[in-house]
Amino acid sequence: MSKISAVIITYNEEKNIGRCIDSLQNVADDIVVVDSFSTDRTKEICLEKKVRFVENKFEGHIEQKNYAITQAKYPFVLSLDADEALSPTLEKSILDIKDNPQFDGYTMNRLTNYCGQWIRHCGWYPDTKLRLWDSTKGHWGGINPHDKYIMIKEARITHLKGDLLHYSFYTREQHLKQIEKFSDISAKALFLKGEKSSFVKLLFHPLSRFIKAYILKFGFLDGANGFFISRKSAYANYLKYKKLKALSTKVN
Repeated sequence: MSKISAVIITYNEEKNIGRCIDSLQNVADDIVVVDSFSTDRTKEICLEKKVRFVENKFEGHIEQKNYAITQAKYPFVLSLDADEALSPTLEKSILDIKDNPQFDGYTMNRLTNYCGQWIRHCGWYPDTKLRLWDSTKGHWGGINPHDKYIMIKEARITHLKGDLLHYSFYTREQHLKQIEKFSDISAKALFLKGEKSSFVKLLFHPLSRFIKAYILKFGFLDGANGFFISRKSAYANYLKYKKLKALSTKVN
């Protein structure tokens, strides 16, 4: 792994992209941003920082991330979202293994900043992610918008010290807008897979989601934001199945 390509997908990320790129400068030998035709200053910032900038129509998170891999110069790929950045400890961990990799994939914990507060409960931490890997041994999969990198069974994977810092939402309004957007995408993805909504999924799944996040995952220790996150996590689950039910009704 003597050389690493860092890949980032973006759309209107002028608030975050600079921080993301800066955190990669010491570990990446190649940085490519795949953009979905942003209308803000995202492109300008990327060009100022002299990274490769590619525009590609957005067909879905999984599809865009798989396309981004094809733009990487080197097989070992470090994949970040625009609102993420490497912590100093994680940066050091990557540098320590860079010239002598013993594994095919490397996981890391993701720590999320929500409205200025680092959230350490609610099921949001450690939120382990596989983000550094030999791209010849895997691909992006999952169900949009919840993508995950899937490696071949024979792949050897280990965990790195340090956090992937995730600057998720600056306001609660941003969170609510994302819930509306992502519940649309999730419902459509489930519909295409042939899944159905039900009374149980509409009522008990959201309730169990809240109990898990706020009580079992100690969301109450994150104060007011912990309660809000847990409540909206339950609401997002409800909304997904409500929209799935509406899609099924339309067809019938």
